[in-house]
Amino acid sequence: MTIEYQAAAADLLTLRDWLRWTTSRFNESKLFFGHGNIDAFNEASQLILHSLGLPLDSLPELFMDARLTMAEKQKLIELIQQRIEDRIPVAYLTKEAWFAGLPFHVDERVLIPRSPFAELIAEQFTPWLTAPETVSSILDMCTGSACIAIACAYAFPEAQVDAIDIDHDALEVAALNQQRHQLEDRLQLIQSDLWSKLEPSRRYDLIVSNPPYVGAEEMVGLPAEYRHEPASALQADNNGLALVEQIIRGAAKHLQPHGLLFVEVGNSDEAVALQWPDIDFMWLELDNGGHGIFMLDQQQCCQFAERYPQTSA
Repeated sequence: MTIEYQAAAADLLTLRDWLRWTTSRFNESKLFFGHGNIDAFNEASQLILHSLGLPLDSLPELFMDARLTMAEKQKLIELIQQRIEDRIPVAYLTKEAWFAGLPFHVDERVLIPRSPFAELIAEQFTPWLTAPETVSSILDMCTGSACIAIACAYAFPEAQVDAIDIDHDALEVAALNQQRHQLEDRLQLIQSDLWSKLEPSRRYDLIVSNPPYVGAEEMVGLPAEYRHEPASALQADNNGLALVEQIIRGAAKHLQPHGLLFVEVGNSDEAVALQWPDIDFMWLELDNGGHGIFMLDQQQCCQFAERYPQTSA
């Protein structure tokens, strides 16, 4: 423990003290807040409250002037050091992240949930999905922690949900979240290289995907916090579009005639438009921020598959 942290352990007494001091340290350390929190205060609040076993949904005024024990201080200092010096995201330190108002276990085997899909799920993909009550089958491709799949299961309580990922380690995390949310009967986890292990006859009303889509150039410029996430879940070949192309082509076969495909490509949205200019992608505008999610219907996916029967160079 450095002199600075030794002094903090001695001088800082209450929860209020620690929230103020940690916020200041996070600000001066120029951390990147791109994994669920918007600023240093929210980041410090999440880390400290979780460490102390206090509720995360609001600051507990009842405990603000409560003093921390030395054991609590030592545990907290260790976490703060890891966040600042090693740039480990808070979600990996606490092993928990929130998505669409739901808690999920996360660790270094999966990405930390932060997708703007949360807004679309909360609205049941309306107005594009005109009859959400009729949705009976959903697929989440490249599921990772299964946060999108599980949020969809809550939003569409009558639907069966399949969640596919190629990575066995990611699916182990997904299974923890499946059990946590008691969805063993409605959520099926499938290890597959995209469509390869899926039954040819399987059809879905709704397919969603947040696949790896970061190109090599963008990957180099990512903040240090992203280096703790699995690179295979972030980066894709062909300027980030290799998997996106395969997902669209496969959706043509696995969507119901009335079905819809939603895919997140983030900053690769311009590359999508340049790569396939004759496909009429619908880019969704989001009220709560975020960008780079497009929608195609089943007929458009078929059109794509006909025009691009082979993997683009």
